[in-house]
Amino acid sequence: MNSVADIEKLLNPVLNEEKMELVDIQYVREHGKMVLRLFIDKDGGMRLDDCEHMSDKVGTLLDNSGVLSDSYILEISSPGLDRVLKKEKDFIKFIGKKAKVTLHEPMDGQRNFKGEILSAGNGQIKISDVTGKTVDIFIEKISKARLEPDI
Repeated sequence: MNSVADIEKLLNPVLNEEKMELVDIQYVREHGKMVLRLFIDKDGGMRLDDCEHMSDKVGTLLDNSGVLSDSYILEISSPGLDRVLKKEKDFIKFIGKKAKVTLHEPMDGQRNFKGEILSAGNGQIKISDVTGKTVDIFIEKISKARLEPDI
């Protein structure tokens, strides 16, 4: 059983109902305890009271579902300004924004790219890299990607 996939499947209807999206899930052991971290976002951004509300709602749902057999600590958070980009829809949503992308394996000798997301679709993104190149990258080849906020 894939707990992360099961958690996502369980939570998506509730999050959709709240007009929120699940950006990322981390289910990890820290200091001998299981920690379930959910990064949730919505239009206009998350506030503290949104996180509290979803913590109550999600905690009850998870406890009643039995999807997690071990005890756990639930943390709900906003993804932050440097939010992770995982799915094609994430890249589409942030076309025109800067991102930092790391590949599983180098492409033409380069593994790290940083620049504006020009387009996304059909399983790939196009990024205008700081080296001056425009690069097409298959999303499946990305090991991690994050927004690069303008501060």
